[in-house]
Amino acid sequence: MSTNRPYASNLGQCDLRRKRRNSHPMDTYDGLPQPVRQWVAQAALPWSPNSVRRIWSKSRAKGLSHDEALHTLTQAEARTLARDRQSTAFKLNSPT
Repeated sequence: MSTNRPYASNLGQCDLRRKRRNSHPMDTYDGLPQPVRQWVAQAALPWSPNSVRRIWSKSRAKGLSHDEALHTLTQAEARTLARDRQSTAFKLNSPT
């Protein structure tokens, strides 16, 4: 494992693109509302706190309730998982 990527070990086996972060993710995570932190704790993917905050804020700005905004996060995760499945299936089926 590379020493300049301290969070690399918890990224799992997904093939999704990884991004560099300019802020400390735990500071951002601590600033999330309690229901959102609970959602992140049970999420299937290693979400960045910035991504979760962006989706949450946009949902709330549209006037969605807390439950509806959490449902939006769940839908975003489902779309991301579907994209990862498609990528994995393509790699398995492509001749190399």
